[in-house]
Amino acid sequence: MSTLETSRINAFSSASEMLTSLREGRLSAVDLLDIHIRRIERYDTKINAVVTRDFANARKAAEEADKARRNGEEKPLLGLPITIKDCIYTKGLPTTGGLQERAGAIAERDCILVARLREAGAVIMGKTNVPPWAADWQASNPLFGQTNNPWDPTLTPGGSTGGGAAALAAGLTPLEFGGDLAGSIRIPAAFCGVYGHRPSTTVMPRSCHFPGSMRPHPTVVLASVGPLARSAEDLEFAMKVTAGPEADEEVGWKLELPPSRHDRLEEYRVAMMPPIPWLPVDGEILSGMERVAAQLHRVGAKVDQTQPEKLEDMRRYYSLFRTILTSITFIGVPSPVRSQTAEGWKKSGNEFLTASAQGLEGSASDYVLWHEVREEYRESFQEFFREWDVMISPANFVNAFPHTNLPAPERTLDVNGQRVSYYLQAVYPSLSSLSGHPATAFPVGQTKSGLPVGLQAIGPHLEDYTTIRFASLLGQELGGFRAPPGYEE
Repeated sequence: MSTLETSRINAFSSASEMLTSLREGRLSAVDLLDIHIRRIERYDTKINAVVTRDFANARKAAEEADKARRNGEEKPLLGLPITIKDCIYTKGLPTTGGLQERAGAIAERDCILVARLREAGAVIMGKTNVPPWAADWQASNPLFGQTNNPWDPTLTPGGSTGGGAAALAAGLTPLEFGGDLAGSIRIPAAFCGVYGHRPSTTVMPRSCHFPGSMRPHPTVVLASVGPLARSAEDLEFAMKVTAGPEADEEVGWKLELPPSRHDRLEEYRVAMMPPIPWLPVDGEILSGMERVAAQLHRVGAKVDQTQPEKLEDMRRYYSLFRTILTSITFIGVPSPVRSQTAEGWKKSGNEFLTASAQGLEGSASDYVLWHEVREEYRESFQEFFREWDVMISPANFVNAFPHTNLPAPERTLDVNGQRVSYYLQAVYPSLSSLSGHPATAFPVGQTKSGLPVGLQAIGPHLEDYTTIRFASLLGQELGGFRAPPGYEE
């Protein structure tokens, strides 16, 4: 009888179930690690997700976890093998950002997120693939190659945390941590049929991710790091382990997130975001929205199609997001390059590229004024969430799409027979990225061709457990995570 059979778990069990087996002594940390190593060696040839492997040190950590447990010690993640996005600084491992020139960029210390994971007893197996500069909704780069979606290798798993989402869906890891600036957690989660959470601004340290710095950047407010998992319950306990202030603020600050507003699905007040007139959405995603609304009606929840008042002018909202996003992502780029890029964007005639050009040309005073407008939107969201608990929207306007190497300006996506700009994929992620509110991506079934469909639940600022619990309760109704075919035991 196999170790998995005797422990009553399988490679697609949740991280919580694996931890229960470890605590009850039905499975050792070394055994659990070996199970995942064997799966990586067997299945990762298909998808190329875990591109930096640290199995030798992981085995030492697993042995230490087993020893600690025999001595009566207990920690939240003790003995659980996990993976981490390439871009997150992890001691002794490269943080490449998908760039060949950073192949030897070995982190000298753990960032605070990884330090918290190690302190909680996690066993880090390796790091997962990303696009160059973590700046695409794919996970392909010249250094490590292309990551494929386990549901269909001809399709992208999303990005930039594409390797992590693919590894989760294929049963290569039970828990992953990534970053999200323009959907880099939520879009891969939706494409691969797993769960992903982009935390509220300030809930997680922002000194963890390249591009970025090991030092806190209080002015860089759009980016966040967070967990991906095969269950919403795993997102919640992962947040409880890792959420907290930056390292230099821990001396005086303590984070206490409130519990979920509700524990039963019928108690939720759910806003379904109305369609954006100028942005078509794949019909099967819209069908997923309808399935969610119908199920909520059946259980007795309050449901209506509505949104924060200021989102009625979504063009203005998204233009502001593009402006601030560009100003942040071009930090340190020489002025001549910024000016040349801005001129090219303005000549394109695209209103959103023009907004991006504004982000390149603005002054420090402009940056402050943009944030004044951002605060107006945040106030509108907060007022909205006095009446509503969550707002449901697509995580993206398309499902997983074919890999593409076309030059960026030439990329488009087919949406119900209409060609739509590739770079409008940031529109739905911007709903929480600009406002700073939490957003949980969750699966809601499959397309007719068998691909995952995912949506996102956006909630009140600092009430992350409300969106996560909602996704958990809804998953109990709709089925939650499903394993892709071809990755059997």
